[in-house]
Amino acid sequence: MKNFPFKKVSLRKQYLISILSVLVVAFASYLLAGFIGYQVVALILLVTVSLIAMFYDIKPVLTAAVMSALIWNFFFIPPKFTFSIHSTEDALMFLMYFLVAMVNAALTTQIREIEKVANQKEEKENTLKLYNTVLNSLSHELKTPISTIIGAADNLQALADKLSEVNKQELISEISKASLQLNRQVSNLLNMSRLESGFIKPKNDWFDVTELIYAVTSELNDALKGIPVHIAIKENLPLFKLDYGLVSQVVQNLVHNAATHIPKYAVITIRAMCKENKLILVVEDTGFGFPEDEKEKVFEKFYRLKNSGTGGTGLGLSIVKGFVEAMNGTIILENMPQGGAVFTVELPAQLSYINTSVK
Repeated sequence: MKNFPFKKVSLRKQYLISILSVLVVAFASYLLAGFIGYQVVALILLVTVSLIAMFYDIKPVLTAAVMSALIWNFFFIPPKFTFSIHSTEDALMFLMYFLVAMVNAALTTQIREIEKVANQKEEKENTLKLYNTVLNSLSHELKTPISTIIGAADNLQALADKLSEVNKQELISEISKASLQLNRQVSNLLNMSRLESGFIKPKNDWFDVTELIYAVTSELNDALKGIPVHIAIKENLPLFKLDYGLVSQVVQNLVHNAATHIPKYAVITIRAMCKENKLILVVEDTGFGFPEDEKEKVFEKFYRLKNSGTGGTGLGLSIVKGFVEAMNGTIILENMPQGGAVFTVELPAQLSYINTSVK
């Protein structure tokens, strides 16, 4: 029963659906009364009550159980169309049916409550694990840039007269890099919080994807230092009506993720094209790629590759997936045959012109 997609329905609708279900099954059984005996009808009605009990609260279920017993008596047990039962065997059978229907309804509902409590307990345990993971990540990922900022600032204050202009600029550069790293980690945590709360609502407007990509690579100038980046954008792309901020975050996280994990000799390529009514964004690299058994897990919150020796909270790719899905898009990760990984993002969008064919 844990796998059933329970959906909260108002009590009034539960009563209505329960009663209608019993009436429909009883009517169908009445039409088949010439082929099946009234004992079989009892089993069919019991199954109906059991199915209702799997989804609804106890009161509508008990109502369905009582109603099914009365219908079985009135329409199926001889003499029909009366509530009187002449046969002792039929009377005992009716009594047993009534008791079984009521007990079955109560037990099934009780099992659901037990499963609900167990699920809540499991969710609490998972939440505690999540908090522990967050704290462990924060203790390292935030402590490092904070320590860098404090150390550099202390040196600037304590040794201001002894430091050369070159040394001062180096310390200021360290503070700037650590601040950007700190800002990125905090932004990722805030973005994940927004995704978890369902607060993400795209605000679509027209923008030039070429300008967006160059703006993102400019912002990541420090992270991309020494890494060749090739930007391949199809000519004559239309303007796209999407959430500029979300698309920018998607590209930024994908490029930053590649820059963090690829070896020194690798190249990052960013592609953008239009296909039908979709913006296609591709970020690929010539690095090591992803282990096949971990490809499906990389979009999970706080997941880091088993053999990853670098830092990171494991939030970047899960945020990418969340933002892409918030814009009704899809993202696919594939390993390239010659080595490296390629992320392909498809985002449905309004375009600035009708002809969207790609030559």
